[in-house]
Amino acid sequence: MLNILFWNLGRRSSTDAVVSIAREHSADILLLAESEFSRESLVTALNENQDSLFFLDRGFSNRVQIYTRYMDDFFRPLQDHGGIAVRHISPPVGKDVILVAVHLQSKLFSQEEDQSFACCNLNEIIKNNEKKVGHSRTILMGDLNLNPFESGVAYASGLNAVSDRRIARKGTRTIDGKRYRYFYNPMWNFFGDFSTRPPGTYFYDSGKCANYYWHVFDQVLIRPDLIDYFEFDSLKIITEVNGFSLLTDQGKPDRHKGSDHLPIILSLNL
Repeated sequence: MLNILFWNLGRRSSTDAVVSIAREHSADILLLAESEFSRESLVTALNENQDSLFFLDRGFSNRVQIYTRYMDDFFRPLQDHGGIAVRHISPPVGKDVILVAVHLQSKLFSQEEDQSFACCNLNEIIKNNEKKVGHSRTILMGDLNLNPFESGVAYASGLNAVSDRRIARKGTRTIDGKRYRYFYNPMWNFFGDFSTRPPGTYFYDSGKCANYYWHVFDQVLIRPDLIDYFEFDSLKIITEVNGFSLLTDQGKPDRHKGSDHLPIILSLNL
């Protein structure tokens, strides 16, 4: 089982919280955005009194830190481009996969058109690396700073991510004679308040006429070729670390205890 955990720390969370969450959820790969930790000090803290060690990622993304239990031979950098880090995971046993870790532009500093363009660029980077590796067993994980329904994520020329795995399994759709490969986006399932979990990973009261309040900016997208390996019950928004809630009394992300974003985790059975 491959467990991947992502957390946008918002430049706030403590080393103890990161170490605790990685250990509690048996993370094999830890992805961090907006981290102000030095990579060397955090990997030392992660490995303290542990038999199974984390290693520093050999690549370097200026917006995503990556820590992995895979040694260099099994975890190779393919490309780093701004807030995009592409890695080839080749475990000793099981299928190899492409991991795309992202932290895209914030809405505070970009327009919708900028974000859509960034997703189109991300799509090209993914396709180029899939061609390089020779398959499309790809998982994308990170902070897109977009909701699943926004154009950069949903448009065919963007990430072409859909909420229905049956549609995604078709592989591609064709528009004006051009084929676009699907992603499956299971994060749609986290909208709304029908369960006890929070209805998103990020809360923001914009004060605008169209105010969503809860957003699912932190996402997991899965290519059709990986759907059969995805453990659906494993995908979670994490709300507690070491017995302490990451939420305020009002049920919103508590930036003083953790971050203004909630972490997410999933498992692949390779």
